[in-house]
Amino acid sequence: MPKPIFLEAGKIVGTHGVRGEVRVRPECDSPAMFCTLRTVYFDDAGKRAVRMKARVHKNIALAKLDGVDTVEAAAALRGTLLYLNRRDVKLEHGRYFICDLIGAQVIDHETGSVYGECTDVTHTGSNDVYHMKTPSGKEILIPAIPDVIREIDVEHEIIRIFPMLGLFDDEN
Repeated sequence: MPKPIFLEAGKIVGTHGVRGEVRVRPECDSPAMFCTLRTVYFDDAGKRAVRMKARVHKNIALAKLDGVDTVEAAAALRGTLLYLNRRDVKLEHGRYFICDLIGAQVIDHETGSVYGECTDVTHTGSNDVYHMKTPSGKEILIPAIPDVIREIDVEHEIIRIFPMLGLFDDEN
């Protein structure tokens, strides 16, 4: 299945100052990651692009979008979703877009047995947690740590795991 090119990057939640800056709540990893973007899009088809400069301010990003020069113009954008082009982002090795993990088959690293499908990813303080739904509909939470997650193959939509003791109820 083809992956979307344009992904949600943030949402404009307010204005900052009188020169057209907007306050953006990032939908990506962090405000710092959002601030690395130089171009954002007003739609998920990439038809309306705008150059941007941004900086981190507490837990949000303050962004200056080209062509938005007044507080009134910035206020008119409140609630607008901003998108990024995945080709503009260089992910570090071992980092993935969450949308690329959702729907992936979770299988046993050694036997190839299918455990279920990844349905969500939750960020915690120390590591992410992958939510997996079994064929019977049960949700299993899988810690995204090297001892458990052995391989992620985004192209083939597969997450290979080594199930630690207690991950599944039927273990002794």
